[in-house]
Amino acid sequence: MTPATDTVHRGRWTLADRLEQPLRELPFDVPPGTAALTVELSYEREAGVLDLGCLGPAGYRGWSGGARDHYTVAVGWATPGYLPGEPEPGEWRVLLRLHRVPPTGLEYQVRITTTGRRTAPPDAPADPPVPRRPDRRPLPGVDGLRWLAGDCHSHTVHSDGALTPAELAALAAAQGLDFLAVTDHNTVSHHPHLPGLGARYGIALLPGQEVTTDTGHANVIGDVGWVDFRRPADHWLAHARRHGGLFSINHPVATDCAWRNALTDRPRHVEVWHSGWSDRRFGAPLAWSAAWRPDVVALGGSDFHRLGADALPGRPTTWVLAEDEAPEAVLAALAAGRVAVSAGPRAPLLLRLGDELLALDAEGTALVRPDGSRLAVHGDRALLPAEPGPHRLESHENEVLALAR
Repeated sequence: MTPATDTVHRGRWTLADRLEQPLRELPFDVPPGTAALTVELSYEREAGVLDLGCLGPAGYRGWSGGARDHYTVAVGWATPGYLPGEPEPGEWRVLLRLHRVPPTGLEYQVRITTTGRRTAPPDAPADPPVPRRPDRRPLPGVDGLRWLAGDCHSHTVHSDGALTPAELAALAAAQGLDFLAVTDHNTVSHHPHLPGLGARYGIALLPGQEVTTDTGHANVIGDVGWVDFRRPADHWLAHARRHGGLFSINHPVATDCAWRNALTDRPRHVEVWHSGWSDRRFGAPLAWSAAWRPDVVALGGSDFHRLGADALPGRPTTWVLAEDEAPEAVLAALAAGRVAVSAGPRAPLLLRLGDELLALDAEGTALVRPDGSRLAVHGDRALLPAEPGPHRLESHENEVLALAR
């Protein structure tokens, strides 16, 4: 049997280290016949934040950011966020991102152990039962297409979320959603779980990755493989386009994760309505998107991580006009810009029906046209003339209630 190995890196990171090169690689050797490797990180969490990841000789093997202080990659299983499989022999590297290092410095230790013995995964929670789905909102179809309710931004235990993919799928279905993009940070380890869970819970689960850096986050939605967050943002966009995925800039006017990355070509899709937009009289998201490009496709994302701390999936709700409920059809509708956004599945809604707009449950609101002019909405089901470009519903206090293209 291959003997066990034990490698230790320890030291002290300084603020100057972070400013010089925030992402560090700590090498270690994996001998032939290794069945499992475990990485353990220790540091004073109250003083700073260190992010964890992993590269094997063949490339990417996982990422957990600051959510974990240890991971295992083994034959048959891996810690969520990492790719299972026999650790190939050769030089591996622990990825360590110096996310937050105080001026006084941050002491750390990384211990890597390998073994030739097969290890069993830890016990996992049982999948929840299939929930009762609320009745679908009655909405008119358009040219054989129908409106589906969903959410373009969510997380699981494969990054910094609290729910397993099965628990998240059950929760989203219970909210009445037809689709959900599962967009864990800098990893794709959750992707293989999604097709089976989507079939079980009756919801289209779109594989995604939230490409996450200090200078901005972006979703790449679709089965496009891992997007290397270490590369410039132009690479992320090119990767998405090359592999048939959808690229969307996330929460561009957020606090410490606002969009500050340079892009040679500005993509159309933007998460204009993030759950953090709590006071929707605040006009910065609309102003940013209008300045970004005139034909922005506004998406909505709950950015759900855990119950009790975040908005539920579908708050806000992204609506797509799609051929059917298959993930491919949802992705095609998103890409084509057949999209609307509301505060929730039953909230006031504005839908484009060809040359008309349908305002639902919007009595007493104002329709804001692309040129900024306003029209009072009367009745709970009002048909209004549509013009090319973005429209929205606002309250009498100028609070945004719904978006439509």
